[in-house]
Amino acid sequence: MKQLEYFLADEEATIAIGTGLATALKKELTQQALVVYLNGDLGAGKTTLTRGFVRGMGHQGNVKSPTYTIVEPYDLANWRVFHFDLYRLADPEELEYMGIRDYFNDDCCCFIEWPEKGSGLLAKADLTITMAYQDEQRVIKLQAESVRGEQIITELAHIIEL
Repeated sequence: MKQLEYFLADEEATIAIGTGLATALKKELTQQALVVYLNGDLGAGKTTLTRGFVRGMGHQGNVKSPTYTIVEPYDLANWRVFHFDLYRLADPEELEYMGIRDYFNDDCCCFIEWPEKGSGLLAKADLTITMAYQDEQRVIKLQAESVRGEQIITELAHIIEL
């Protein structure tokens, strides 16, 4: 499966990747769900990346971390975006109580931090994004996990110039 890797010099570069993902998604002619697993240490930029995506999809307001709420929803013109942070999840079964399967409809984009905490209950990822510290910068690796993920990565490679 296809991969991309970038060095991220600052917050703006991280936001640019998220915005690029939104642009790549919006170029598609069909509307299908997108599931993105986000991996990385605390503070690695997962929420910043998601902020770039949500704003790239047209959201004008604040984009905050779902650390305490587990999920932050964004209802946009043609899409619903859900940003999950499963870090504080004690048991994957908690996701059943919140109706996790309802979040994976064709008009939904789900960005899921700490996906291993929801093992067995989450939809399969289209993309797995790993963010890591490298000195004062960060490195981001995007790995396609589906044909859809490959299409998004191919389009992103044409959009992003970091």
